[in-house]
Amino acid sequence: MSRTAYHPKIMTTQNTSPQYFQECRDALATEQAASLSATDNWSHVDKNKVHQDWDVLYKELSPLIQDSDATSPEVQSLIERHYKILSRFYTPSKQAYIGISLFYEENEDMRNFHNAYHPAMVSFLGIAIQHYSHQYL
Repeated sequence: MSRTAYHPKIMTTQNTSPQYFQECRDALATEQAASLSATDNWSHVDKNKVHQDWDVLYKELSPLIQDSDATSPEVQSLIERHYKILSRFYTPSKQAYIGISLFYEENEDMRNFHNAYHPAMVSFLGIAIQHYSHQYL
């Protein structure tokens, strides 16, 4: 088990190759591009409501980061809500959803946005999303 500076109970994904993560990035890019094209840039989505719902979710998740395992049922229930909010845009595949977690980590604006809720939010989301994806998608 690998431990982070912020959260001693986050397990890193093991046995995941860089090639698999690239497949996830590619799936995200492909699925988002197709969805944007098919939906006139997600014109069907109430983006203000989505951002409000994510704000509520991240505020519920933040206090759990320090003392909860990202794979716990309580956290996974919140990740299920995250997935459902995201699915208002389009329904991502397992790989695309993992790609979202990579995007949160690799995009500076997204990393700063999420980590404003808690300094370990992106790391915690990464593990939680990867676990959710492998278990439920």
